[in-house]
Amino acid sequence: MPTSTKYIIFTGGVVSSVGKGVTAAAIGRTLKQRGFKVAVQKLDPYINVDPGTMSPYQHGEVFVLDDGAETDLDLGHYERFIDIRLGRVSNFTSGQVYAEVISKERHGDYLGGTIQVIPHVTNEIKRRIGLVAKETGAEIVLIEVGGTVGDIESQPFLEALRQIRNEFGRDNVFFVHTTWMPYIAATGELKTKPTQHSVRELRSIGISPNMIIPRSDHPVTDDLVEKIALFCDVDKRAVVPMVTADILYEVPLLIERAGMPDYLIDLMGMKARKKPDWSEWEDLIKRVRKPKPSIQIALVGKYVELHDAYMSVRESLKHAALALDVEVEIAWVHSADLEKDKGWDLIKASHGLVVPGGFGSRGTEGKVLAAKYAREDKVPYLGLCLGMQVMCIEFGRNVLGHDDANSSEFDRSTSYPVIDLMLEQRSITDMGGTMRLGLYPCKLKSGTRAARAYGVPKVDERHRHRFEFNNAFREDFEKNGMVFSGLSPDDQLVEIAELKDHPFMVGSQFHPEFLSRPNRAHPLFLGLVRAAKERAKIK
Repeated sequence: MPTSTKYIIFTGGVVSSVGKGVTAAAIGRTLKQRGFKVAVQKLDPYINVDPGTMSPYQHGEVFVLDDGAETDLDLGHYERFIDIRLGRVSNFTSGQVYAEVISKERHGDYLGGTIQVIPHVTNEIKRRIGLVAKETGAEIVLIEVGGTVGDIESQPFLEALRQIRNEFGRDNVFFVHTTWMPYIAATGELKTKPTQHSVRELRSIGISPNMIIPRSDHPVTDDLVEKIALFCDVDKRAVVPMVTADILYEVPLLIERAGMPDYLIDLMGMKARKKPDWSEWEDLIKRVRKPKPSIQIALVGKYVELHDAYMSVRESLKHAALALDVEVEIAWVHSADLEKDKGWDLIKASHGLVVPGGFGSRGTEGKVLAAKYAREDKVPYLGLCLGMQVMCIEFGRNVLGHDDANSSEFDRSTSYPVIDLMLEQRSITDMGGTMRLGLYPCKLKSGTRAARAYGVPKVDERHRHRFEFNNAFREDFEKNGMVFSGLSPDDQLVEIAELKDHPFMVGSQFHPEFLSRPNRAHPLFLGLVRAAKERAKIK
């Protein structure tokens, strides 16, 4: 089954979280800079159908795509680095593979055969991998395999990829193995042995890497590169050490300087379409390094112990701050602490607040208190999904005087359900993949802060929610100073709410953080940071 598409497959060794996703995203950017059409895919070995029902403490952020797919946070890296929009085919799990195979077996598609990992599961994996090039028309597909070589869960994926190398042709499939080099402080040494063992494990299942990226927190000397090349049977040029970068977005430039893209292109028998122009990216890094005045933004969340739970929110704040020539310091505030009268020192020292999304009642009253503080003290506020809803709950309680105003998600008996279940959600019992998900249009009301921020009359934004603002109370809110500045085209769904007499208090039912880019900050985050900058009296 030969193919004209080239596949670069990223595996990980020694430890998880070694940086495969960022490496794949950065290499994707370097290939795009050379004129190639690039797509990316993440293979997740866990049995969950998708991360949508997983705790953020376990998995970090759920990143939502245009078509409503709930995916791994690495897809956020891919989109931000490469500046592309990915779809459902760009992420799949063991759960999806097994569900499809079992469904076909129940339907009788296998004609009474015994269903086995090889060939049935591996064939389904290969089918899903083939969909990426078919649906995107990409010339180069980068595939990241989640987990670490040796994990029992990832074995079917690696076996399928071994088969793909034979079926697609060895000139079309290339393996990049990313490992960790531990530093032994007692002797002041970096150790290559774990990398050697990891490569041996990979080779034992029939995959020999074409390139090895040893990751380290310390500089990797030339003799260590030679040692890895010798014992892992690759060219010295194919060993590309990557020292931990202090600036995430510098990784593509580090990869470029190491000569990795040209080596990969030569290996694939391809020629660059154009000379890469890194001037915009280099300017980005210069602006990051440039000393700037600092503002503090409090991020009031339910999962702040794990910063990855708010990966896109954090990056969006950085993008906006960079565009406005300030440094942003994020104060991580647990919303449940505010209910116990803790964490207020961080809130009061901040020049703006972000209240992101979340599910369940834990910590929501703390978010309501944060919204009350922002409204009363005229502190710039940006509410995302649940952050918009608590802003409306607080308004209902403390401006309109309805003490029990709430969301029916948290209090089913409330007599003033400011936030209620969407009509189309009321008959749904399954939790996974059943919310309002993906890209939906929003029309903006002229003259509002939201309309001024965007500068266009209509936008498309990504959603992930079940509950919405209850239209029964819309008129009451509008009479008392709430402006619904963004609505669905049929006027039935409140998309953006803002306060009339406030420097910047805006909440969106959608998740603007999913569409922010390092060199193209999202308008709502720009609005928040600009207002925070003014509060800090920075010109």
